[in-house]
Amino acid sequence: MLVWLFEWLSQFYSPFSAVSSLTLRVLLAVITALGFSMMFGGKAIEYLRTLKYGQAVRDDGPQSHLAKQGTPTMGGVLILTAIGVASLLWGDLTNPYIWILMAVMVIFGAVGWADDWLKIKHKDPKGLIARKKYFWLSVGALFAGGAMYYIATQQADVATTNAMQDLLVPLFKDWSIPLSLIPFGLGFIIFTYFVINGASNAVNLTDGLDGLAILPVVLVAAGLGVFAYVSGDVRFAEYLHVPYISYNSEVTIVCAAMVGAGLGFLWFNAHPAQVFMGDVGALALGGLLGTIAVMTRQEIAFAIMGGLFVVEALSVMLQVGSYKLRKKRVFKMAPLHHHFEELGWKETQVVARFWIIAIILVILGLMTLKLR
Repeated sequence: MLVWLFEWLSQFYSPFSAVSSLTLRVLLAVITALGFSMMFGGKAIEYLRTLKYGQAVRDDGPQSHLAKQGTPTMGGVLILTAIGVASLLWGDLTNPYIWILMAVMVIFGAVGWADDWLKIKHKDPKGLIARKKYFWLSVGALFAGGAMYYIATQQADVATTNAMQDLLVPLFKDWSIPLSLIPFGLGFIIFTYFVINGASNAVNLTDGLDGLAILPVVLVAAGLGVFAYVSGDVRFAEYLHVPYISYNSEVTIVCAAMVGAGLGFLWFNAHPAQVFMGDVGALALGGLLGTIAVMTRQEIAFAIMGGLFVVEALSVMLQVGSYKLRKKRVFKMAPLHHHFEELGWKETQVVARFWIIAIILVILGLMTLKLR
């Protein structure tokens, strides 16, 4: 939005043209989202307390978590608002990818908000009925996949269109898995559905300890921002052997906004947490990460960088599957972070060590840019 204003002002004062620089706008998006979160975080927490929007804690969870009962939740609204404000202020609003990401954020955030609201209203951690929850998440994921495929087919650039037909495999320059085996774009759309929904639910499962999910989200968003920047620049894309997708340059702005908003929220979410992001934040942030991974065509690199989310989700699947088939548990408690709590690790130890793992995984994911 401000891009247009500064472009107009540049005819009267040439330094305003500097705002057209993507690098500068990325920095401004980080600062804007961070400043918004820090400025309004305290007020948002007080408002949530006034509304008595307190967290409902599971009875079957770690006993140490019972003290968290009543801590304000739905703080994810603050994160999403900060992301939206920064993205719309500093992004090029003629770019359709910006609007797809905003739509995904709103849809997934609305589902999470409904889930959180029902938990608060009925003081029950179960929340929204599973089939309704996954129906609307599926609507959001299918919309994103369909919109991206439609945009790709409308572009004159054959290379950009073809990029949507392949699953790139890191470490290989010219080898990929064709999604076009399922015709009419259905292969791409179905694959996108699983990536976005999987990422959304994986982040939601990881969000169980103070600060545990938000910093890995920030780190992975930063990593995906690098991929978006590279794939949105024809010179870098050619040099690093990644598909050039022109719209991805502005996706970097949304990644930057996620970094700033997440860091601002972490100020209040660090142990002992003053506020929780709730499903409204976790589902939407996971959905955004999954969508950006598809936009950059770096789904496998995303799985590496977001390996912490993947392992947390797998721990739940293994636990549930093992108990149903064998009546035995693989872990003392799932998701995985609870298992380590039950082993005697303090909450701060689990969080700090998982953060370290997240940093290492993001570095490994970024290394795939050169190891091709």
